[in-house]
Amino acid sequence: MSISVTRDLSQPLGHVVHVRDHQFVTDGSIEEGGTDSGPSPHDLYDAALASCKAMTLVWYAGRKGIPLRDVKVDVVRDASAERQGVYKLATVLHLGGDLTEAQRQELLTVAGKCPVHKLMTTVTTEITTALA
Repeated sequence: MSISVTRDLSQPLGHVVHVRDHQFVTDGSIEEGGTDSGPSPHDLYDAALASCKAMTLVWYAGRKGIPLRDVKVDVVRDASAERQGVYKLATVLHLGGDLTEAQRQELLTVAGKCPVHKLMTTVTTEITTALA
C-alpha cells in the first residue's frame, strides 16, 4: 500500500494526505506556524492508536459474542520528554453495553494487544528516505 502527501500551497504548513480513495488535510497548530486546518502528524499518530484499539475491541467482541454496544477511546499525550526519547500516551476506554466485569477486563487486555499498540511498543520500524 502506498500513501502520498502533497503540499497545499495555500497554507503555511498544510498538506493533503492521500490514502487509497481517501483524502484529508494535515497541518500544524497555530503555535507551530500552521493554521490548524487539520490534525498534525503527532495527532494522526495518537489517533492511529485510539482507532486501532476501538476497532480491535469491536472486532474481538463480535467474534466472541461479547455484547459490546459502543466504544470510545480517549488519548492524552504527554510529549514533554519527547526530545529525551519518551513519548507518553495514556488511553482510557469507555465501553458501552451489558458487560460483566470479567468481559470488561478481557476487553481491556485485548485493547493492549491491538496491532498499532504492538507496532508502537514491540516492533522495530525501519525507515528509509530517498530522493526521487
